[in-house]
Amino acid sequence: MKHEGKYQRENPHEVVFNLEYNAERSPLIIPEYGRHLQKLIDQATAIADREERNKAAKYIIQVMGSLNPHLRDVPDFQHKLWDQLFIMSDFKIDVDSPYPIPSREVLQLRPDPLKYPQRFPQYRFYGNNIQTMINVAIGWEDGEMKEALTKVIANHMKKMFLSWNKDTVTDEVIFEHLYEMSNGKLNLMESSEELLNMNEIMRTNNKISNKSMYAQQQNKTQQKSNNPKKNNGFKKNNNNRKPN
Repeated sequence: MKHEGKYQRENPHEVVFNLEYNAERSPLIIPEYGRHLQKLIDQATAIADREERNKAAKYIIQVMGSLNPHLRDVPDFQHKLWDQLFIMSDFKIDVDSPYPIPSREVLQLRPDPLKYPQRFPQYRFYGNNIQTMINVAIGWEDGEMKEALTKVIANHMKKMFLSWNKDTVTDEVIFEHLYEMSNGKLNLMESSEELLNMNEIMRTNNKISNKSMYAQQQNKTQQKSNNPKKNNGFKKNNNNRKPN
């Protein structure tokens, strides 16, 4: 009498025939949870008994919470899990949720696009802040405060010019640019005052660049000291040297 074993050996041809390929599977709604959890939710959705379906949903919520332990301290953590449960079931699961059930329409809502401010300055190397300062100076009443602010703007323009363009620049060029950017409302071309000396500005810019380079070199030397080169143990043997 032939004894039947407890386990039957599978036919390799049937196993290959029943393989599932990702191209044939349904797409994952929330891929972070994986295929197995998606199948659990699909099985829970197909349960006919409502009480058993509610038990299965609570079990799935526990599994989802264990997969995200770092989010347990986040406010409304359970609320988010229940929302994700309905979303992953494609809003087909019918269970008793302790929170309001989300709708497909609310999920598909999109906020209105924000208008990004587009600015096209005439001289890009000055930046937009210079143009903002010029607009503020234009709105001030004529007087000593406005003249002082205009001179500060001109000096800053000269600094910006020399930081991006390493060539020399005269005060007349800065005054012309200021006149153009203010639409003729800030005029220093007939002024006898002089701006900061170009050598002082270049010296300041070089100090700033040298400090950054020095900081980079310090970081490199510190990294080398933390990772010293290993000595292979070979030492020079001076005993074999011939005497003079």
